[in-house]
Amino acid sequence: MRRPEIDAAIERAVERWSLRVGEPYPSGSASLVMPALLPDGEPAVIKLPFPDRESRHEAAALRHWNGEGAVRLLDHDPVTGALLLERCEPGSPLADVEPDAALDVLIGLLPRLWQPAGAPFTPLADEAAWWDSHLEQEWDAAGRPFPRRLIDAALDALRSLPGSQGEPVLLHQDLHAGNVLRARREPWLVIDPKPLVGEREFGAASIVRGTELGHSRAHVLRRLDRLCAALDLDRERARAWTVAQTVAWSFDGARVLPTHVDVARWLYR
Repeated sequence: MRRPEIDAAIERAVERWSLRVGEPYPSGSASLVMPALLPDGEPAVIKLPFPDRESRHEAAALRHWNGEGAVRLLDHDPVTGALLLERCEPGSPLADVEPDAALDVLIGLLPRLWQPAGAPFTPLADEAAWWDSHLEQEWDAAGRPFPRRLIDAALDALRSLPGSQGEPVLLHQDLHAGNVLRARREPWLVIDPKPLVGEREFGAASIVRGTELGHSRAHVLRRLDRLCAALDLDRERARAWTVAQTVAWSFDGARVLPTHVDVARWLYR
């Protein structure tokens, strides 16, 4: 059952932008997304993000990219957080493409997203400090579900990497083959940013970790190697950032995500 505030936000969006809306797309717990038609009949999407610290500057990130490799932000209601977005058609995910070809697409998109940026986006150093502040406690509370060495490796990266970063750019910290959709304006467009500002090496983490293009040690190492070679990234820093974020994101409340633990273990040295 939808919450009353969500229905009120939909009504406000329909009135604000004179929309005709369809049934919501199947989605996870982070947002409500619906197809819409603008007054001139052009297709669009209305997205109502649920409160989430990692996505709180999504509109600013899309505005910053201005359609460069990413879906266009048509408008934003700061009161409800509703986003009026360009619709990707046909909208099939990059995850449906053969893995090596999909990785080629991601390699082409990343440099376009890595634009210089500052406020209002959270610095990667601040996010690393936030993960550091509670990571060990989460591991303890979950019953120490994986070896201590993975926690130590993540903490070491979170403490040693932030102070020696390269040029800060806008990062999509949840970029994977499920968050890239086939479109008409460009062959592929990125959606759902969880923006940070930090060095490029961090930008490889979500792609290396993602299960969409194969989940095995060989798949993970191949993605890491190809990304670093093609984009001239420091492989050790990219590896360490991937371990750090993957361990930090392995906790989902009381649940631990086994695929994340796999990736951290495969990348651990």
